[in-house]
Amino acid sequence: MIYLDNAATTYPKPVSVLHSAEKALYDYGANPGRSGHRLSLETSRQVFYAREKCAEFFGGETENTVFTLNCTHAINFALKGVCNAKGHCHVITSDLEHNSVIRPLHALYKQKQINYSIADSGGSDDELLSAVEKQIRRDTAVVIMTAGCNVNGRVTPLARIAELCRKRNICLIADCAQAAGVIPLNLADGINIICAPGHKGLYGPMGTGVLVTDGKYPLSTLIEGGTGSASGEIDQPDFLPDSFESGTINTPGAIALGRGVEFVNSKGIDRIYAHEMSLCDLFIKRVENIGKIRVYRPEKVKSLPVVSFTAGDENSSVTADMLSKNGFYLRGGLHCNFLAHKKQGTLETGTVRLAPSVFNTRSDIIKLTELLYKKYS
Repeated sequence: MIYLDNAATTYPKPVSVLHSAEKALYDYGANPGRSGHRLSLETSRQVFYAREKCAEFFGGETENTVFTLNCTHAINFALKGVCNAKGHCHVITSDLEHNSVIRPLHALYKQKQINYSIADSGGSDDELLSAVEKQIRRDTAVVIMTAGCNVNGRVTPLARIAELCRKRNICLIADCAQAAGVIPLNLADGINIICAPGHKGLYGPMGTGVLVTDGKYPLSTLIEGGTGSASGEIDQPDFLPDSFESGTINTPGAIALGRGVEFVNSKGIDRIYAHEMSLCDLFIKRVENIGKIRVYRPEKVKSLPVVSFTAGDENSSVTADMLSKNGFYLRGGLHCNFLAHKKQGTLETGTVRLAPSVFNTRSDIIKLTELLYKKYS
C-alpha cells in the first residue's frame, strides 16, 4: 500500500501521537474541568498543555484557542459567530473555496442573515487582491478565504488581504484546512481567526480541530450547555474557550493533537514543505511525457504540495479505482470543492489528487508514475 491521500487526512500518524492517544485513554480518563479530584486536575493539565501548543503554533493566546470537532466545525463557529454578532452584513469569499466555507455562507444567505460575493481569484496574487478590494461594500464585515486550495494547491496572499481588511475594519477568517502544518500561518500576519483541522497537516487524530482568534471580533455562540464553569448562572459563559466548548471535549484527541503539533515543530515546517513539494515536482516531471495525463496546478503563484490530474477523458473515479486496485490510495472526484473545479474546467470528470506527507518517499512517486506510464502512455 502506498498512501497519497494526505489532503483528506494524514496517514500514518506519528508514533508519539498514537502513544499519547492510548495513554490518554488509560491514564487521563476523568472529565477535564468538571471535578476537583486529582485525576480530573491531571487530565485538565494535559488538555491545557495541548491547547498551549496549538496556541503557540498559530501565534495566539491559550485562552483564545478553542478545540473543535474539525475545521468545518471551527469555520461554522467563526463565520456564524461573527456574522450573528454583527447583524445583517456582507461577506466576501473566493472561487477557490471548499464547501466548508461556501455552504455555511449560502445557508446564512438563504436565512436572510447575510449577502455574499465571490471574488475571482484570477491567475495571480495581485488579481485576487484586486478582486477582493472591488467587492468591498459599506456593509462588508467579513472576508473568509482559504489559505490554500485543496484541489490545485494554490496559496492565497493572506498577509496582503489581512492588510486590506485591517484598513477597512473587516474581520479576516482563514480556512487553513489544507495549509496548517505545511506553510507558516500566524495571527501576527493580520489574520483575525484561524480555523484548522487536527487530522491533516498537524498529524493529530480525526475528530479534532482548532479555532484560534485574536479576540478583536466578538463571536456569538452556536450551541450552549455545560462548560464546567459559571455553573450557577443560566447564561452561557461569555469568555473563551469555555463559551465555545459546551459539553465534554474530545479529550484523548486534544491531547494527541498537542503531540501532533510537537511532531511538526520537531521536523520543521519548512523542511516538511520542501520534502512534500519535491515529491510533487518529481511526479509532475515524470508524467509530463505521458500523453493522456494532464496536470492541474497554478503556475504563477505559490502552491501547496497538492497535485490534481486527469487521464484523458476518463472520469477521475475510474482512474482512482484503478490506482486503488494496484495499491495506490489517491482521491478522485470533486473534493468537496465545486468552485475550484468549475474554475479549472473539471466539473464533469473531477480530478485525481496526489497529496504526499512527511512519510512518503521518492520511491512511492516513482512506483506510481511507472504504473501511470504503463496504463496511459
